[in-house]
Amino acid sequence: MKFDMHCHTKEGSLDGKLPLTDYVSLLKAKGFDGMLITDHNSYNAYRSYKKQKNNPVFADFTVLKGIEYDTVDAGHILVIMPEQIRLPLLELRGLPVSVLIDVVHFFGGILGPAHPCGEKYLSITNTRSYRKNPNILKHFDFMETFNACESPESNQKATSLSERFGLPGFGGSDAHRADCAGLSYTVLDAVIVHESDLIRHIRAKMPVSCGGKYYHGTTKEKIGRVNDLLVYSFWLYNKSSALFRAYRRRMALNHYLELVR
Repeated sequence: MKFDMHCHTKEGSLDGKLPLTDYVSLLKAKGFDGMLITDHNSYNAYRSYKKQKNNPVFADFTVLKGIEYDTVDAGHILVIMPEQIRLPLLELRGLPVSVLIDVVHFFGGILGPAHPCGEKYLSITNTRSYRKNPNILKHFDFMETFNACESPESNQKATSLSERFGLPGFGGSDAHRADCAGLSYTVLDAVIVHESDLIRHIRAKMPVSCGGKYYHGTTKEKIGRVNDLLVYSFWLYNKSSALFRAYRRRMALNHYLELVR
């Protein structure tokens, strides 16, 4: 089955321009069998899908629930949880990556760095956390190795890291607009209907391949060096948003700790 493993929607991401139904229609027209919704710290698009899953546009197409989580210290991490698991904590940005790894694995999920060799603050290898402990990568289950919005050099570095740590490589478009959707893909030699199917496939180290084409309409290409200011602004936004959610996140984390005990 052919999936786009990094998809942003209008329903779930502030910078998403493509409604979920339009996204699915585009992917089906390009020969895709499914998608992983990975909005920023939000499951809103998946909730929308559940409410309208009988819509004919979703026929013969797998929609999986994922999230792109903003850690406080290691950039963006793609998270996939079993379908029966509901964790409000994952919609509260700002966990340290070590805690995120423990929480996701405790509840049976898998996770991996998005665009791991991309922008400073947003990508794990360009964070202080990674520089202090590069072996943190061995605790992940996969790695995004072909992101259509990254550079060839960034993806090549990610591929080398995935091979070094024995992690399967995912491909995703990271699309926020229609002209980017489906530019990258992941092929899984299995029938994937639910999130748990994908989790079992990855844990069993079954075949995974990925690839795609590069998108040439990214914001960083259009604005050049000014993008550094945008990245820093996003870092400030992420930090302030994490602080704003600190109390709710702490309460949710305490509930998790009680379950662990």
